[in-house]
Amino acid sequence: MHWADEMAGRLAERGGEVVISTGISPSGPIHIGNMREVVTADAVNRALKDRGLTPAFYYIADDFDNLRKVYPFLDPKVYTEHVGRPLSRIPGPAGDGRSYADHFLAPFMASLERLGIETEVVRLHELYESGRMTPAIKLALENRDRIAGIIDGMTGRETPDTWSPFTPICNSCGRLTRTRVTGFDAAAETVAYGCGCGDEGEVPMAGGGKLVWRVDWPAKWWVLGVTFEPFGKDHATRGGSYASGERICSEIFGRPAPMPLVYEWIRLSGVGDMSSSKGNVVTISEMLEILPPEVLRFLVIRRAPKKTISFDPGMPLLNLVNDFDETGATGANERAYRLSALGSAPAVGVPFKHVVTVVQIAGERGDDAVLEILERGGYDVSNSEGIRGRAAYARRWLETHAPESVKFQLQETLPEAATGLEPEAVDALHRLADGLEPGLTAERIHEMLYDAAEKAGAAPKVVFRALYLALLGKERGPRAGWFLSTLDSDFLIERLHEVR
Repeated sequence: MHWADEMAGRLAERGGEVVISTGISPSGPIHIGNMREVVTADAVNRALKDRGLTPAFYYIADDFDNLRKVYPFLDPKVYTEHVGRPLSRIPGPAGDGRSYADHFLAPFMASLERLGIETEVVRLHELYESGRMTPAIKLALENRDRIAGIIDGMTGRETPDTWSPFTPICNSCGRLTRTRVTGFDAAAETVAYGCGCGDEGEVPMAGGGKLVWRVDWPAKWWVLGVTFEPFGKDHATRGGSYASGERICSEIFGRPAPMPLVYEWIRLSGVGDMSSSKGNVVTISEMLEILPPEVLRFLVIRRAPKKTISFDPGMPLLNLVNDFDETGATGANERAYRLSALGSAPAVGVPFKHVVTVVQIAGERGDDAVLEILERGGYDVSNSEGIRGRAAYARRWLETHAPESVKFQLQETLPEAATGLEPEAVDALHRLADGLEPGLTAERIHEMLYDAAEKAGAAPKVVFRALYLALLGKERGPRAGWFLSTLDSDFLIERLHEVR
């Protein structure tokens, strides 16, 4: 059974309404490592719907979190003064009038739509400012000592006497990080504070501050009625925020904690775990320019959540697309394919590696030439729209992440590099040209290449080098038999005879 169906079954057995929650603090570029959480939740959501259930699905954007430091991608002259202030209340890096949070959330929201994820986005600052979190704030403040005892017992650390489950936003400096609670009025729904900047005052519970993370998380479960939430392994450690949140949810807010699903990280090959703060990220919107959204979903859904995913946007990306295409609706990962698929578009029927080769052969002649070349190579091009789409992804991949060894350009005239070649290699190319004719298969041309090399007394690697130099001006290229089968035979014969 696929892991999403297994989780859906457990939720269905528990009965009652299913409320799914997931989210992120938009402190920087939202990358494909962050994407694992929301795609994991969406896979379970779809599996539940396949069972006839209608779960609620929230995506919580924690834009009420504070800017923790000046990250490498920020201008210190601008953002040093904003450290400690809520992300929804400081300007974005683009200087276009949007908040810091909205600057990073906007491309992510667009990515969710392209990924086919239908979720209700909850902005945390609105949840607080609307007053929906106020009952939780009251309960937390009234049960400060009990909550401190839970956290102390879970972490083995002693909370200071000045600790409070609520952090006010200073009316003067606008920061969350330097204030301390000095009292509260439950009836008036206000909190008194003192701040490190010297200010003292009072703020409303609705929007005047937020609960600390270990209390904020279970408070959101209570307010939204959450029954299921996936989260990263960092929250699942002994004494971690889920463990303490489970007790706070039960003992303070009077409801069971959501059923958890812990996931591992997506690692960027050769770099390690992705981190916005460190700048080693590949954003979701960037990947959606070079990968179909269903393939990006497949990257996550085909692996069990507790397995690390290693992602490489270079050559391994071609295999990822091919794995998705080859799985189809009948392969070993059939369920993962169905949970990843968007719509019912017919299969493209052309390996993505071939598309990458063909768009380079076609060059500036465009998609019509791509279709013509593929058809000449024996491929069904009836799904021309799908092929054109894949061609666009291939071109963007070549522009952004393809290694130089994969890139080539069919030369209009005989390259200078193809002069002064070994006589036996030239002889082999001429012999090959003499035997070429329209309609030959890639396998037959491959055989003819080796046969020509043998008759000319040339080592195959020498002939292959000469062939690529004559056509591309470089010593290596795509698989020779298939590559030559895609070329116009008259052009190919003339070019090979030009070599002297």
